[in-house]
Amino acid sequence: MQRRHFVLAALTLPGAARAHHGWSSFDQQRPIWLQGLVVSVRWQNPHAEFVLERPVTPNLPVDLRQRRLPAQSAPVDGAALLVQAQLPRRQDRRWEVELAPLSRMNAWGVTPLKVGDEVGVLGFTFVEEKGEALLRAEYLFVGQQAYGLRSSPM
Repeated sequence: MQRRHFVLAALTLPGAARAHHGWSSFDQQRPIWLQGLVVSVRWQNPHAEFVLERPVTPNLPVDLRQRRLPAQSAPVDGAALLVQAQLPRRQDRRWEVELAPLSRMNAWGVTPLKVGDEVGVLGFTFVEEKGEALLRAEYLFVGQQAYGLRSSPM
């Protein structure tokens, strides 16, 4: 009985229980580009996350298709994703961004993000953009550095 009350209490605490989304919920045929400022960060397992605030008038960077992407152990056609990248249809200014597990973030040498950092993210949102404004990151761009997040670096 005591354990049951603990579980119920944990589920009612804000942020104590978050849904973990598998890849099948995301439209991997439609890569989405987000760019903006980090407004909050959770650098913890099961994966790092942050909230990104988009500018009032978002746009695709003119050099996006030519950006160099790092090699990673998963077979990801990053060049094709860059060519297909588009802005989301929904107009939310703030998006939750799911990154990789901390072990993979460390393997890539990603410095934990901080509030105020400007970043770009290429990833996938829910099919038909239903539900919350959530992007599962495939690539993270910080300054001139790009990180592939599907797998480990090669």
